[in-house]
Amino acid sequence: MLMFSRLRQACRYRFYSTTLSPISSAPLSSRDKTRATITLLKNEENPERILDICRAATLTDTNLDKFALSLSISRLSESNYFEGIRQLLEELKTRPGLRNERFLSHAIALYGEANMLDHAIRSFEQMDELGIPRSAKSLEALILACVLAKNYKEVSRIYVEFPKIYGIEPNLYVYNLVIKAFCESGSSSSAYSILAEMDKKNVKPNDITFGNMFVGFYKEEKLEDVEKVLKLMEEYGIRPGVDMYNIRIKSLCTLNRSSDAKALVDGMISRGIEPNSVTYRRLIHGFCLEGNLEEANKLFTDIKGRGRKPDVECYFDLIHFLCLRGDFEAALDICRESMKQDWFPNFETMRILVKGLASISKVDDARRLIKKIKKKFKSNTTRWNEIEAGLPQ
Repeated sequence: MLMFSRLRQACRYRFYSTTLSPISSAPLSSRDKTRATITLLKNEENPERILDICRAATLTDTNLDKFALSLSISRLSESNYFEGIRQLLEELKTRPGLRNERFLSHAIALYGEANMLDHAIRSFEQMDELGIPRSAKSLEALILACVLAKNYKEVSRIYVEFPKIYGIEPNLYVYNLVIKAFCESGSSSSAYSILAEMDKKNVKPNDITFGNMFVGFYKEEKLEDVEKVLKLMEEYGIRPGVDMYNIRIKSLCTLNRSSDAKALVDGMISRGIEPNSVTYRRLIHGFCLEGNLEEANKLFTDIKGRGRKPDVECYFDLIHFLCLRGDFEAALDICRESMKQDWFPNFETMRILVKGLASISKVDDARRLIKKIKKKFKSNTTRWNEIEAGLPQ
């Protein structure tokens, strides 16, 4: 209770010019102050005010403060206020507590996320001027910036040139990002040369390495290479776990090969690997997208038969696609089950369901559904009143 009281107090901060001043004189911890900053950032639309909030906050390189900064950059990027992003990150670089590789690596990645890659590269090149030594960590951040900006040509250039120029040995994370870039850009076969380079440097690949390769080869529909990757995993002594299977299942479903994905799940189970909620979510979503709602519903039932609880997305997918097919009674049954767990589909899905029930003379069910929705979401009462007024009497 005390914690929630402190958080509410933290959210009562006001800004006067660029100074963050609490209404209450009670001292707040640095975490509470950062949480207050995050609350303000989430509710602020004016980009200049976002800058004021960040400048007034005592941002450090803790994970919570980094989240606040990431949120700020995201909001400024949405407003296309790129000069504000530059001003903020360049100012923060000069703060004594942030003049370190950890923070600068974060700033470099944020520049990439904002598609300001030239500033990311410049920040990396200027580390000497700031007295900050470079390592594989900052190189990793720079390559990540390129991946986030989807500038794959720069990934190749930096990977080839910068380790030599700056005397940095790439680590596993750098190699994995380069492989990810190749696989995202349609050049998945180039990943083999990175694996060869890793072997030369005695850097052992991990499940992320091969997961990236799976995504790329499935995307390019090079299924023979998928088999090669499986053999490589065996050679490196890496046994695929549920996360690796989930990557393959998602890739197959994206290719509208959900039946193949289902066969993969059956293979998992036969090998003693238990599927998780993500496995079933992706499989159900795949069958729904292909219009095979019978198989999706069968899987949904099987999950419960195994004593597992389908996650919220499984419910929402089935309700949505059953409504699109016009099977409103089946959608209502699953919706009732979902609402018992306090999971309500989005407004548009519920609107389709309500109108669909009315169209098959289930007006009373439609009205009962509206009553529950209005009780749960009071802010939408007016919209639902209008919909209810349009139902047959």
